[in-house]
Amino acid sequence: MPESKPVIGLTWEPKLPVLPFQSKTSSGSISKSLNDPLNTALWKPHQHLIDGLFLPPNHPSKLNKLLRKQVKDTAGAAWFDMPAPTLTPELKKDLQLLKLRGAIDPKRHYKKESKSKALPKYFQVGTVVESVTDYYSGRMTKKERKPTLADELLSDPAVKQYRKRKVQEIEEQNRPAGNEKWKIKGRQTFKRAKQRRH
Repeated sequence: MPESKPVIGLTWEPKLPVLPFQSKTSSGSISKSLNDPLNTALWKPHQHLIDGLFLPPNHPSKLNKLLRKQVKDTAGAAWFDMPAPTLTPELKKDLQLLKLRGAIDPKRHYKKESKSKALPKYFQVGTVVESVTDYYSGRMTKKERKPTLADELLSDPAVKQYRKRKVQEIEEQNRPAGNEKWKIKGRQTFKRAKQRRH
């Protein structure tokens, strides 16, 4: 009895749809099989085949719809087809800081922002490269350079000092007065304190 040698390698068989066959029943009528060719996605009638291949119908509205789906999301030709970048948390923070840049530096005044709170859809992020003509004191050092705008502002000592002063001012305004306003400190304050009580 000859031994069967083991087959080494891969085998592949194409999965073809089972084509229907018509069988006559005892009553004489033709019964269709469950695998109706019109219902299968792989089988198409002969009139839809072009050179033996199935091509989608050349319908303008359907083709336009397909083309619209394939078009990349850009700002348009006037903006050199600027793509819409994906918003990461870091980018989102930077964009929010740019919207609130008027509150960062008291000595710089910017044009009034639009009232919409929505972040811009199309934008690009770049790195500022100093000119050769700039003096060394005007340039940023490597230590001052940070990966995001938020990190750069948090590490800036002038912005830190301004932020600290502003926070103290706001805390003093919102601090509850306590009994100080009712204390009588002289003849003139007595009348004013009396008026406030009523």
